[in-house]
Amino acid sequence: MKKTILLFLSIFLLISCDYFSVKDKDEKTSEIVAIVNTEKLFKDDIKQILPKEISKEDSTVLVRSFINDWAVKQLLLRKAENNSSLEELNEIDKLVKNYRESLLINNYKEMLIKQQLDTLINQQEIDTFYSKNKENFKLNEDLIKLKFLHFDTNVINKNELIKLFKSDDIEDLEALEKQQLSFKNFQFNDSVWSRVDNVLLKVPFSKEELLKKIQFTQKQDSLGLYLTSVKDVLLRNDIAPLSYVEPTIKQMILHKRKIQLIRDIEKILVQDATKNNNFKVY
Repeated sequence: MKKTILLFLSIFLLISCDYFSVKDKDEKTSEIVAIVNTEKLFKDDIKQILPKEISKEDSTVLVRSFINDWAVKQLLLRKAENNSSLEELNEIDKLVKNYRESLLINNYKEMLIKQQLDTLINQQEIDTFYSKNKENFKLNEDLIKLKFLHFDTNVINKNELIKLFKSDDIEDLEALEKQQLSFKNFQFNDSVWSRVDNVLLKVPFSKEELLKKIQFTQKQDSLGLYLTSVKDVLLRNDIAPLSYVEPTIKQMILHKRKIQLIRDIEKILVQDATKNNNFKVY
């Protein structure tokens, strides 16, 4: 009797397994939209590329295009594999492996840098770095400190504007700034270094004229009257001022910190692995 029951249960389990296996296979087959050789494309693959709000006509065009691109890719891939030597395939696998490892390691390093890197840089550190590396900060462009003003020649108070512009008094500068809505273009802060090439896009003066460091110049054309006052000039190959290269110095300091942080992390990893007998050299 027991043998009969065991036999019955065994048959039942075999039938059940076959049933669910066939059922799963049928369900999987029903989701297939295209087959190229042994590669299959499923509905779920297509759903991922369809925008949420798309018309039936557009979705049909998009799906057909996607299926065709997928098929071409699979056919090309099969041809490429069949026409590649074993040595070439192994070399590609090696490259893929190395690339994957590099991505994982770099991603992990970036995570550690975000968590542990000190991004605060004080002014003393910037000043020290600049002093020690001045010769590395030679200009490859001309710089200029200036103020300029561009306004229409038809303004009623033209002479007053020229007088205010030529003045070095803060009150006169403030008086100019109050009228800025009537200006076409202006720059009143002459304590900031600017690239001469950028300034030339805003005023009709030549580079030679600007680099002469003339205290006051004016020029008129069909677009209006231009006033300039050059406070200081630095030429190509001069040492760049700290204020101009400070953002670059900050990036360089952070870069050095990143390198040192990664070296420290790698050193600790090796020490821990050695201590725990996970790293041995024979």
